[in-house]
Amino acid sequence: MTVTETYLRRTAEGDRGLLDAVRDAELPEAFAEAFGKVLLPRPFFVPEAEIRAVADDLSTFFGLLFDIPQRLYDGDLGRYCEALGIDAARAAVMRRLGDRPALYGRADLSHDGESFKLFELNVGSSLGGTDRAELARVLLGVPAFRAFADEHGLGHVHTGERLAATLREVSRDLTGGAEPVVAYVEANGGLAGSTHLARSFAEMMHRCGIDLVVGEVGQLEERNGRLHLHGRRVDVILRYFTPNEIVDDPAGPRDLEPVLRAHEEGRVVLWTTPQSALFGNKGALALMSDPRLREGLTDAETQLIDRVLPWTRLLTPELVDHCRAHRDELILKPRADYGGAGIVAGWDSTDQEWKDMLGEAAGAGFIVQRRAGCRPETVIDPVSGEAAEWSATWGVFLLPSGYAGSYVRALEDASGVVRAGTFKTTTVFHTPDPAPVVTGTDPGKDAAWQAI
Repeated sequence: MTVTETYLRRTAEGDRGLLDAVRDAELPEAFAEAFGKVLLPRPFFVPEAEIRAVADDLSTFFGLLFDIPQRLYDGDLGRYCEALGIDAARAAVMRRLGDRPALYGRADLSHDGESFKLFELNVGSSLGGTDRAELARVLLGVPAFRAFADEHGLGHVHTGERLAATLREVSRDLTGGAEPVVAYVEANGGLAGSTHLARSFAEMMHRCGIDLVVGEVGQLEERNGRLHLHGRRVDVILRYFTPNEIVDDPAGPRDLEPVLRAHEEGRVVLWTTPQSALFGNKGALALMSDPRLREGLTDAETQLIDRVLPWTRLLTPELVDHCRAHRDELILKPRADYGGAGIVAGWDSTDQEWKDMLGEAAGAGFIVQRRAGCRPETVIDPVSGEAAEWSATWGVFLLPSGYAGSYVRALEDASGVVRAGTFKTTTVFHTPDPAPVVTGTDPGKDAAWQAI
C-alpha cells in the first residue's frame, strides 16, 4: 500500500488527527490571508524518485528550449521572435541583456496515471506557488501529521529556502558574501491587485533569512551609483514585472532603463532578466515539438521530449482539418496569455463551436496541444467524511541547483483545465514509495502524430 493509499484509508476511517491537520496547522499570518480559504484538506504525496527523475528531465528540457533559437534559426533572435509573434518593442526589452536566461521556472504538469506530462512552462522569476512550501513546514508542526510523516519517512523540498540560497549565491560578487537586500519589484500599479500575494511571499522569505523590500519599478531610485527602494539600498531585484507590462506602461521603459543599466554594470543583480520571457511564450513549446527540431536532436533528446511533452503545434490553417477530426483529444491555447485565459478544450465544445474557434484561431497566435491524461486524486472532506475526485496540476520548481520543490492546484472537475481563481491548492511531500514503472507507449507520441 502506498503512502497516499494509507493516508486516504485512515482519513476515510475517520482519523481526526489527519482529517483536521490542515485546519490545525498554525499558518503564517499573510499566508493564511492569501490562501487560508482555498486550501485542500490534505497534502499530496509523490514518490521522491519519481519527482526527482521528472525534475531532471525538465532541467534538460529547459536547456533544449533555450537552444531553439540556435537550432532552428541559426541564432537569429529576430526570426525566433517573429515565429512566436513577439513584436519589436517587446523583443527589444527581452533581448537587451542577452539571449539565454538563468534556469529558474515552474513546469506545470498533469499525471496520467503512468507518468507526469508537461503542458505549460513558466520561465523567469515572476512565479506563483513558491510559498506553498510553508504549508509543508507548518503541517510538520501538527502532532498527528508529524507522527504520520515520521512513520512513513516523508520529506519535502522547501522552495523558499532554495530560492533564498540562490539569491545569496547570485549576489555574492556584489555583496562579498554578506546577506543581500532583495527588492521584490512589480510593474507600476501591479501591487494593487496582488498585495496579499506579495505579503505572503515576503513573509516566507523573511523567515528564510532574506531582507526583502516590496515595491514597484517606478519606485526604484538611483543614489550614489546604487539603486534604492523605499530608502533601502538593494543588491538584488527579484523581477515580478513582465516585458509586456513594461511596454504597455508609458512610463515603463523609462523606469526600467536604470535597472537594466545597473545590472549591466554590476551595481545590482536583476533576477531574472527579461530574456526569460523569450521562452515563456507558449509557442516555444510548440517549437519543441516541431518536426524540424527533431531532425537535429539525438535519440536521447528526442526520447526525453516524447516522454515529457504531449503533441503540441502552432495552429496553422493547414492543421485545421486534423484538429477538427480530433476535437475530443485537443485543447487550444493563446500562446501569450496566462492563467487559463482564452483556453478552449475541444472535448468541452460542440463540433460547430470547435470549427468556429479553429477558424478564428488558425494563424492568429494560438497553439494546439494533445490532451494529457489526468488521473483522479481522492480527497476526503473533513466535515462530511465523503470522498471526492479532483484533477490536479503539479507545479515543479527548478533553479540552477536543480529541483526546488512542488505544489498542487486542483479542481473538483473532470476537465483538468485549471483557470485562475477557480482552484484549491496544497503542498507536496515526497515518499519512499517506489516510482511507478511506465509500460507501453504513449499514443500521443506515435509516428503518425509526430509527422503532423
